[in-house]
Amino acid sequence: MHTIGIRVGRGNSPRPAHRKMNAIHFYRTSEPYGEFSNFSAHPIFLKGVLWPTTEHYFQAQKFEGTPRAEEIRKTESPMVAARMGRSRKHPLRPDWESVKDEVMMEALRAKFLQHLPLADLLLSTGDAELVEHTSNDRYWADGGDGTGRNRLGQLLMELRTELGACR
Repeated sequence: MHTIGIRVGRGNSPRPAHRKMNAIHFYRTSEPYGEFSNFSAHPIFLKGVLWPTTEHYFQAQKFEGTPRAEEIRKTESPMVAARMGRSRKHPLRPDWESVKDEVMMEALRAKFLQHLPLADLLLSTGDAELVEHTSNDRYWADGGDGTGRNRLGQLLMELRTELGACR
């Protein structure tokens, strides 16, 4: 049976009435389902190199083919990688907005296929809605109030379906 109504992260107030009861909320790596976070310490091997986290990989791909990408890969933490990737002191690759979801899915596939216990954890969530719950992000997360796009959660649910079809 899957966990019901897990809330993880900052700013969690009592669950609003609009929240689905079979939703799993995640955000902080030190809390339940924190492995789903891009900050979790699960290195991935992609494009011939080892990336410390999926966050490192994702942020570096904004600058693919430039020295900035390697600087991000080598940084000491996913938080620093995120900060570097969000800085606009360096131009983003021109197609970034059209490829960012694909890049994220590539990183997630690598993470869950290269760390099979994570694939098992993802599959164990059954048909629960997966929600990155934070007010810090309205695209990848739920915006903290459920009005964000929750693209990370959606991609994880797509990956869960793919993994389930392979078993």
